[in-house]
Amino acid sequence: MQATSYTYDPETRTGSVLLDDGTPVEFDAPAFDAGGLLLLRPGQRVRIEGEGAGATLRITLVTLQTF
Repeated sequence: MQATSYTYDPETRTGSVLLDDGTPVEFDAPAFDAGGLLLLRPGQRVRIEGEGAGATLRITLVTLQTF
C-alpha cells in the first residue's frame, strides 16, 4: 500500500503517514526500523505494510516507494 509521510520524530523513530484517502495512521519505531530507513521527510511517498484495516490498521513496515 502507498502513503505519504506526514510526521516523523528522529529521536523516537515514530511518526505518521497519510493514506491516499487522507486518513492519518501512526507508525512505531519497529515499523520504521523494519524498512531500513535512516530518515523520513514530510511529503515523501512511502510504501507501507500493515495488519488490520480501517481504524484498526497497524503499520508494520515503512519504506520508500520505488518504481
